[in-house]
Amino acid sequence: MESNPEKLIKKHQQLNHTDMAKVVSHVQRTVDDWILNTVMIEGCEVPFKYKRKQQYKNLKGQCVNLTYYPSKESIAGMEFEFMKVIRIKVS
Repeated sequence: MESNPEKLIKKHQQLNHTDMAKVVSHVQRTVDDWILNTVMIEGCEVPFKYKRKQQYKNLKGQCVNLTYYPSKESIAGMEFEFMKVIRIKVS
């Protein structure tokens, strides 16, 4: 899988990339065999979500580079917007 954000964005038009985003909250919880990570970014009201096989270090207070695309999920009949992260890297 490619990890260069510029190449990914050229290949997939719906992708977005943000550099030096400050993480204000990071929650990890187990869902099936995965660890679901949810991060909140300073100045953004929409959560950023990604899965990992193992627990990751807490990113709260860190600046990260994110490659993501907007998505929606339905919970109890209500739609919620979130950003599906495909690449996250500490700046």
